[in-house]
Amino acid sequence: MPTCSIEKPLTVVIPAYNEEKTVAQVIDVVLAVPIVGEVIVVDDCSSDRTAEIVGTIADSEPMVRLLRHEVNQGKGAALRTGFQGATLPFVIVQDADQEYDPNEFPLVVMPLINGDCDVCYGSRYLRDNPRRVLRFWHTMGNRFLTTLSNMVTDLYVTDMETCYKAFRREVIQNIKIEENRFGFEPEVTAKIARRRLRVMEVAVSYYPRSFDEGKHIGWKDGVRAVYCIFKYGIWRRNQSVMMLESSEASSNS
Repeated sequence: MPTCSIEKPLTVVIPAYNEEKTVAQVIDVVLAVPIVGEVIVVDDCSSDRTAEIVGTIADSEPMVRLLRHEVNQGKGAALRTGFQGATLPFVIVQDADQEYDPNEFPLVVMPLINGDCDVCYGSRYLRDNPRRVLRFWHTMGNRFLTTLSNMVTDLYVTDMETCYKAFRREVIQNIKIEENRFGFEPEVTAKIARRRLRVMEVAVSYYPRSFDEGKHIGWKDGVRAVYCIFKYGIWRRNQSVMMLESSEASSNS
């Protein structure tokens, strides 16, 4: 039984940096999805016409809001800004390119609407999801990071690095996002695990673009992801245990 009676309960947060070629088309497709009630585009100080294009759309479409960073900070920072601006019961991330299909929002969000989970990941690696053939080493890198994250968090997800992460709004707004770039993915996964939130996965399609087509993530982000897995998954957890033990010792003395 659905737990939300709002007809359009979904906020879509779109981080955008130099996406003038695709951002308008992505917004058009997002707005056509029946459950979408709010679109927040966070322009991360683009040097092209991204902000101008989104601003023109927002002027004529009340569901679209443009938030801007005056200094380029990264995807994680843009998501942090977008999450805090969300007003509807559920929130999902959508990149400003065309790698993921917004028509699949209902697949990812319905488990939340039905009250089955607090967070839902759209996995590129579950079966029965059509996708363009992926680059081998990029895929192996993603699977390595996902496996390492699973070992640290004790979650068993198949795609920790997926863009399609959907949350109950109060859940994501109560998680402090510290990473400014692509470290957001392992950070938020570790913090979800620490809070023992209910997590589900569904299969989604995926049509990756190449670096020549504007993909921004690189090998340095992979190194940072490994660091973040340990930082938020082990070191912070150990700090929390030590603080709890110290508090208990003080109360017993």
